[in-house]
This record gives sequence, structure tokens and C-alpha cells, in this order.
Amino acid sequence: MTSINTQQGVNRLGSLDAQAIGAVYDQYFSEVYRYVLYRVGDQILAEDIASDVFIRLLEAVKIGRGPDSNLKGWLIGTASHVVMDHLRKKYRRPEEEIPESFPDLTPSPSSEVDQREQNNLVRGAYSKLTVEQQDVLALRFGQGYSLEETASRMDKNVNAVKALQFRALAALQREIGEVDYD
Repeated sequence: MTSINTQQGVNRLGSLDAQAIGAVYDQYFSEVYRYVLYRVGDQILAEDIASDVFIRLLEAVKIGRGPDSNLKGWLIGTASHVVMDHLRKKYRRPEEEIPESFPDLTPSPSSEVDQREQNNLVRGAYSKLTVEQQDVLALRFGQGYSLEETASRMDKNVNAVKALQFRALAALQREIGEVDYD
């Protein structure tokens, strides 16, 4: 499906045009998915949440409360809210993890194990950051937003985003410590 400009997409969504819905989904799903995946770290959950964001878009448009002009911003903002809701529920009802002592019956190369350990280490350190620090890293590195786009999304100036990003990366480095990736 071809990409459509934001204003045209918002206008055509208002009439629940199937072609417009498909074009918006095709154009923005991967960005919403990457943002959510970066925040939750689980591919299946990220797909579910990203899909939920588009359902919310259709519901909002149907009742006249959809985005006025910035469709991408509305989608990422909604994704952020859904992720936060999920994380709050998970915090209130923590899931019990399977202990590492259970054997993994599928053979895997040592490099895959090393990568998994590194990912777990980074994910654990990332979860200890503040919500703002997580947001700035998700937008800058997960979504590839520029400093200006990130500042606009977070309602901050560019220098504040730079400082927040610096503090977030420094906190990650302190939490992870010296890691030898060889």
C-alpha cells in the first residue's frame, strides 16, 4: 500500500475508509512495534500492544477523538500509554520467572547464550532507569528520533534531552559496569 501524508491520513480515517486504514497501518506499524519492543523487550507482547494501539486509533476516530494532525505522534504517544499501563499491571502482579537452573533442552551456540546474557544484563539495567530516561532512550535509539523530534515528543528543549540522554547512558554504564564483549 502506498504511503499517505499525515493530514490526508487523518482526514480519510475519519470516514473509516478501509484503504486509508490499511495505508496508515502499513506506514506506521513497524515504528510503533519497534518503540514498544524497545520498551517491553518481548516480541509477542510488542506485537499485541502495537496492534492494540491501532485498535485504539480506530475507536478514537470513530467517536471523533482521534488525532487532529500529528498521526505519528498520536500513535507513539498512545503506545507509550499502553506500555505504561502494562508495566503498572505487571508491577502490581509480578509474574514468577522460571529459575535459570531449569535445563534448556534446545541446544544453542555459545554466542547465542552470550548475546542473551548481554541482553538480560542491559534489560535489567534499563528497567532501573527512570521513566523519562527510558523514554528518551527508546525514542532516540529504539525509534531513531532526532534530538529535535525527541524534544518535541517529550515537551522538553533540545539541551534538556541531551542532558537526560547523557544521564541515562551514564546510569546504564554504572549499572552494567565494565563488560567484556569479546
